Amino acid sequence: MQNFVIGILEQMQMRYLKDLPLSSKVLKGVEELGFNELFPIQSQAIIPLLDGKDVIGQAQTGTGKTAAFGIPMVECLNSELKKVQGLILEPTRELTIQVADHLRQFSKYAALKVLPIYGGDPIHKQVSALERGVHIIVGTPGRIIDHLKRRTLDLRSVKVIVLDEADRMLDMGFIEDVEYILSKVPTQRQTNLFSATIDQSVMSLCHRYMTNPKKIFVSKDEIALEQIDQYYMVVNPANKFRILRSILDENHIGRAIIFCRTRKYTTLLSDRLKALGYDAKPLHAGYSQRQREFVINLFRKGKLNLLVATDVAARGLDIEGITHIINYDVPMEALVYFHRIGRTARMGREGTAITLVGYGDLDQFTSIKELTRTTISQLETPTQFW
Repeated sequence: MQNFVIGILEQMQMRYLKDLPLSSKVLKGVEELGFNELFPIQSQAIIPLLDGKDVIGQAQTGTGKTAAFGIPMVECLNSELKKVQGLILEPTRELTIQVADHLRQFSKYAALKVLPIYGGDPIHKQVSALERGVHIIVGTPGRIIDHLKRRTLDLRSVKVIVLDEADRMLDMGFIEDVEYILSKVPTQRQTNLFSATIDQSVMSLCHRYMTNPKKIFVSKDEIALEQIDQYYMVVNPANKFRILRSILDENHIGRAIIFCRTRKYTTLLSDRLKALGYDAKPLHAGYSQRQREFVINLFRKGKLNLLVATDVAARGLDIEGITHIINYDVPMEALVYFHRIGRTARMGREGTAITLVGYGDLDQFTSIKELTRTTISQLETPTQFW
């Protein structure tokens, strides 16, 4: 009877949280986060996941996909069984921490313990937590394999596994690690995959490890752009810095990410801004993981206004309250533009993206405009900057 009811619900378009067949404990934890209306990926994925089906979901970070796979996982696990039953693989430490925090909130009243596992965190702390009993692991492939080889992690009771940001994991060379981990979980399991892009390499992974998966493609676009006001300004490269200052001063920008093309210029631009009194810090792959986490945490907590970053921050940086994205340099690849501007307008809020287009970048920016179905409006460059 329950499967029949879920089958009927799956054919309906869920719009609100209250429409979902959730237990009171899970519902209470989710409602406390302010959830009400469902995002598209949630309305389409949660019912099949509750029904135990494998799901392939195409959704960008910030569109509610963590709740889409996290809520059903919390609903389906047994709090009385003190073993790892849910496993979520993430490509980066930052995403691991963010997703684990969300799962803890969803399971606040469901008596489920969630543990993030990632490199750089003292392993003895993770071992102690595992010994006390954990229901859900959120982790990076490398550290999970470390625990498996030390025999400090047992995945034989896993019922649900999620490969999150699958395209990123494959891009980062984690395919062998992912396959090793999948070989350590029961064959009778629910396997779910979420990815911003679904290309041939991602589909190949799906074919090998999933059973008749339900495919949910919310949109052909990389991200939902409707809530982002997009602008560009054609500029003389020699005047870029002065124009940037003008934008910062005139728009009363609270929290923004300024994207540059290279590590060297990221640091140089940040230093120039700081010298003039702007609250800015650089972020790029040249920093250690600890240094990057320090800067990201400052930005996340609102203790830093301007993050000057390379594309290392363009994907997976899930921070609310970013009002503006400024592309100081046009990205080399058109799709990177969408990843960058997706750092604003998080979770239904509005945001603004401004791109400074130098004369030599016009062809590349034309490619970007051709890829988006939304309007990127041109701003007039003040005459004093020509």
